[in-house]
Amino acid sequence: MSTDPPGATSRHRGTYRAIRRALAVACLVAVAGVPARPVPASPAPTSLWVAQMNLCNSGRASCYTGRAVPRAADLIRAERPDLVTLNEICADDVPTLEAVFAAVHGRARIVTGFQAAGDRPSGADTRCRNGQAYGIGLLTRLPATTSRYAVHSGILPTQDLADPEERPWLCVHVDGALTACTTHLAATSRAVALAQCGHLVDEILPAIGRRSGYSATLLSGDLNLGLDDVGSCVPPGHSRVGDGAVQHVLAGADVSLCCARSMGMGGATDHPALLATLVVG
Repeated sequence: MSTDPPGATSRHRGTYRAIRRALAVACLVAVAGVPARPVPASPAPTSLWVAQMNLCNSGRASCYTGRAVPRAADLIRAERPDLVTLNEICADDVPTLEAVFAAVHGRARIVTGFQAAGDRPSGADTRCRNGQAYGIGLLTRLPATTSRYAVHSGILPTQDLADPEERPWLCVHVDGALTACTTHLAATSRAVALAQCGHLVDEILPAIGRRSGYSATLLSGDLNLGLDDVGSCVPPGHSRVGDGAVQHVLAGADVSLCCARSMGMGGATDHPALLATLVVG
């Protein structure tokens, strides 16, 4: 059916149609120029470099050399990790390494934690040879100076009664970013170490999430478990990397792990450092 104006002559019909075509093109151009409704962007994935170290620095074990903390400081300067988990350290080793970590990260806001191992015979803390509390530590930098965080720690409920050292756990929860944890599990009983690992993954980490709010999760430490054993305490969909021996980094389903490698500590301790990249988001 014709849409030409009534009474239009054949000479004018071509002109009217040309005008209609021009108006249609103009409308299309105008619509194309209207900005689309913005689609909220997903947060960009965050990559973090993690270092796990067992420094054997109690002064009581045969692997003690007195050189492990300076060697750890050298590694922090060279590798610039975003997160450091520490096992078999003395309480004063944390502020010593914190100073190095803070210097590496400039103006970043730094958070640290320390949790002593329990001593069953005395009911107090296990002690290094120098009298300081002996246990585990963690260093990390916050994603922003305004980030809120909380430190959670304690002694695991399952222990090997043949071992006077009661094994601890330690977590730093950063709101909306990451819950990073470390532990040093029982060395005297595989069954106890497996039970401790399971309790951390199944009970402690979910409890922190309920109390402090959801965030991605990471557990890094000397678990005194081989790769196959660790696999039995990690839920499906979680990822893990290790040093080929007993140190591991375990990550929740919303964290991916890659690029793990071991780094020798020059004989300063009996464990290599374990370095890994994790991507959150």
